[in-house]
Amino acid sequence: MEKEEIQNNTSADQNEDTVKENEKPEENLAQENKQEIKQEAKEEVKEEVKEPTPEEKIAELEDKVARTFAEMENQRRRFEKEKEDAFEYGGYSFAKEALNLIDNLDRSKHVLESDDKLKETEALKKTLEHLDIIKKDLISIFEKNNIKPIDSLNKKLDPNFHQAMIEIEDDTKEPGTIIQEIQKGFTIKDRLLRPSLVGVSKKVTIKEEKTEENQENPENK
Repeated sequence: MEKEEIQNNTSADQNEDTVKENEKPEENLAQENKQEIKQEAKEEVKEEVKEPTPEEKIAELEDKVARTFAEMENQRRRFEKEKEDAFEYGGYSFAKEALNLIDNLDRSKHVLESDDKLKETEALKKTLEHLDIIKKDLISIFEKNNIKPIDSLNKKLDPNFHQAMIEIEDDTKEPGTIIQEIQKGFTIKDRLLRPSLVGVSKKVTIKEEKTEENQENPENK
């Protein structure tokens, strides 16, 4: 009897397990289906991605090497240009400030020449001569360092080198011709150090005088 009860209990447990398996929730089935679909998609993607051929790999490496060398060459040229500019124009700021010496000499000369007490004196004559010598020496030193004055008088106005400050009526010159130099300009190498401040010519304005009767004809009177 005991053996039969044990056997009956065992068969009952097996039947319960079978029922539980058959009653598996639908959610678990859906998850399994999703996983299977993902796995199939991954396998399809792997099949679509083709391994590049050795020739393609070599071509890609050659392209990368060529780009790297081009970047290195551009960088080398840029460094060379910066080095050259530093050597050629390193004294740009100093040269620009040094031009004030020439300006001050010109101002001093003008003040002395305008002094009524010193006019036509031997002292004034010698002083002006010394100032001219100093100015010429300064310009000579500048020119040795590629700093040169801009030739302006009787030239056409060039915005790259000249800055017009005033217009002067003059029919003997073509309009836009420089007839006065207010401040001399200079260049350093091929660069503008400072522009020349100039006065340029313009046509004389003719004012028409009107009569009281506005030049009426006698017949209309």
